[in-house]
Amino acid sequence: MVKRKELKDNDVEMSGTDPRDIDMVNVDFEWFDPQPIDFHGLKNLLRQLFDNDAQIFDMSALADLILSQPLLGSTVKVDGPESDPYAFLTVLNLQEHKDKPAIKDLTTYLHRKATSTPSLAPLAQLLSQTPVPPIGLILTERLINMPVEIVPPMYTMLQEEIAWAIKDKEPYNFSHYLLVSKTYEEVESKLDNEESRPQKKKKKAGGQAAERFFFHPEDEVLEQHAVCSGSIEYTHKQDDGHSDSKRAFQELGIRTKGSLILFEAGRLEGAVQGMKEYVQPSV
Repeated sequence: MVKRKELKDNDVEMSGTDPRDIDMVNVDFEWFDPQPIDFHGLKNLLRQLFDNDAQIFDMSALADLILSQPLLGSTVKVDGPESDPYAFLTVLNLQEHKDKPAIKDLTTYLHRKATSTPSLAPLAQLLSQTPVPPIGLILTERLINMPVEIVPPMYTMLQEEIAWAIKDKEPYNFSHYLLVSKTYEEVESKLDNEESRPQKKKKKAGGQAAERFFFHPEDEVLEQHAVCSGSIEYTHKQDDGHSDSKRAFQELGIRTKGSLILFEAGRLEGAVQGMKEYVQPSV
């Protein structure tokens, strides 16, 4: 029987919001171990995480692999254990599962992207080794309107569960952790160009690199503790119209990219502590 995680919604402090400025909606967040009923919800969140390149991978196999280790990782739900997860976090051992087709495809993809991204050279070197070192691949995603405050508890639980697994001689003694995430950059609207509005000027003039923005704000803190990090171009790119479809009441469109963050295993604890301080700063 799957146990409920020992954490309640009132253990998470929501900060930075004045309740007088918004309409309040009471939501009870509950943390659970991954369970078979989460299969379709996990697939949907994995597709969201890998964005344009989700079609490259066998999402069913990845979801099954996550569910095969039910005592490692968490899901977050609001309507009890039978409901779909609104967020999840887990870790997969790239060395232990190296012969599984889904992990083979994913490792090849990550190596190719790291090799073509100068800032990710240390990751490319690691993934070039035979066999691949015991790298813990962290996969995590949440619905877009989920508060960032739910994230630190998931990482804290994961650290505890990894420590318990190592004591039980299970294969979770990692040399590194690799986090897969997403970033985006703002792009000049195709619609504005077609309308030829002379008063609109390009904000990224002179060939300057576009500014990176984080879908997951905690990633900005995690990168400060990383061996290396960087955004990667998706293999399957969308046309300009797709960027405009994501304007969401703003002047510019957005172009999504993948993001990879590599940690030495010993630095994860400090990274998580930094994330906690960023998300829930002391008053």
